[in-house]
Amino acid sequence: MSDVDIKEVVRDRYGAIARNVRTPGSSCCYDGECGSEGISANLYAADETGSLPEEAVLASLGCGNPTALAELVEGETVLDLGSGGGIDVLLSARRVGPSGKAYGLDMTDDMLALARENQRKAGAANVEFLKGEIERIPLPDDSVDVVISNCVINLSADKDRVLREAFRVLKPGGRFAVSDVVTRGTIHERIRKDVLLWAGCIAGALDENDYRMKLAAAGFEAIGVEPTRIYDVEDARAHLAGRGFDVDAIASQVEGKFMSAFVRATKPGRLAGKQPGACCAPTCCN
Repeated sequence: MSDVDIKEVVRDRYGAIARNVRTPGSSCCYDGECGSEGISANLYAADETGSLPEEAVLASLGCGNPTALAELVEGETVLDLGSGGGIDVLLSARRVGPSGKAYGLDMTDDMLALARENQRKAGAANVEFLKGEIERIPLPDDSVDVVISNCVINLSADKDRVLREAFRVLKPGGRFAVSDVVTRGTIHERIRKDVLLWAGCIAGALDENDYRMKLAAAGFEAIGVEPTRIYDVEDARAHLAGRGFDVDAIASQVEGKFMSAFVRATKPGRLAGKQPGACCAPTCCN
């Protein structure tokens, strides 16, 4: 499948989800094809979602909670790659406060419309949703403090370009802090594709070591991949059985090899206004 085809699949799928969320009486935004309800369940605490528009929560399709793990502070500028219905942008806006700014970037018109409606309902004045692709971020160099994303980079056919773009828009000392689906170790290709179709709808997740190498090639340092949920064969049993697998026979090839992870990295340099020795990231400046 070409990168153009992948973009169209992603655009069509998430556009349909956004339209469904905005349909009165709709109770679910999934079509059952990839089991995302299990992947996306229970990622946010009640005190985080309680004051958000219901539609923002319904349209949450991620695999983690990057806003909590990114250690955002007041006054920072945050960019969410593939912002969808806007849940992580709205939570980020709350964390960075009125003196900060939260951008959301999405290529799907229906998701952008949903996100802007959620912004209006939430009364978030420090939020801006941008239309564009994560491979071509419509922001200038050195313009954001933190790049977050929630299970979206794995959907891109050109992850190297995504990571180079994230590096470009980050300020020196800025942080890359995303949740994503990654794999670990050698996996039979058919199993890999089927489990990742279940877990993320597009079979594009990187091996954790490949992720580290691509981040380093883009220029990042202080790179870490921290599993937040490791999937076992029971998580994918119904999906795999429905596709003709003897699930028990392949358990050893699935167990512990697919995971949601928090991926951290830092752009070298010191954030503007920081004094020598002051901390400029969760790992602090060298």
